[in-house]
Amino acid sequence: MGSLAGDRVAAPDIDRDALGRRLDTGLAAMALDLDPSVRRLLIEYVLLLERWNRAYNLTGVRAPSDMVSRHLLDSLSVLPYLHGRRCLDVGTGAGLPGMVLAAACKESEWVLLDSNAKKCRFLGHARAALGLDNVRVERARVEDFHPGERFSTIISRALSSLADFVSGARHLLAPGGRLLAMKGRDPEHEPAAAGNAGGRVEVVPLSVPGLDAGQRHLVIVTGADGSN
Repeated sequence: MGSLAGDRVAAPDIDRDALGRRLDTGLAAMALDLDPSVRRLLIEYVLLLERWNRAYNLTGVRAPSDMVSRHLLDSLSVLPYLHGRRCLDVGTGAGLPGMVLAAACKESEWVLLDSNAKKCRFLGHARAALGLDNVRVERARVEDFHPGERFSTIISRALSSLADFVSGARHLLAPGGRLLAMKGRDPEHEPAAAGNAGGRVEVVPLSVPGLDAGQRHLVIVTGADGSN
């Protein structure tokens, strides 16, 4: 897998310090205080993603400066809504938001789930390179995934249908757990569809520095595990 030091190979025009300042400015606007070691780790993740993205096309966001707002800060915006210690990221892709949240919240345990082989290869490499022992990568479709222990938080930034997310992931949800769906502009029609699939639904606007106001929302589904 290689070491973190061995992975510090980025395009020569990338300014690490500028990325760090952009991250720090965003964190201050979000009133998030992360340890300097975590902030450095997040910048290393962006550089690793940028390098792999040139060959594997893991994300449509190409510029590392844009990755700070559209990937790091966007992922970190849901930190206050995580519940419990054991978390699952469904359709994680390049590790968003799960890899970012695992780096920021090392007391939690994360499973990053994706069915795409090349993305899982990147995730395994990034996990080792960044030293994230609280991350496990699993290649599977959510409906076919049956671990021995269920999850207190299940999150997805990738699934288009909220109702499909609820119906596909509810067998993995621990009693009293919550499903978190990261969405774009106000998903006005989806809460009713998710409610029909089971559970209580709340829509929360997210403020992400660098993104237009009203562009991001979090849909929180509770009670989908069948508990009251």
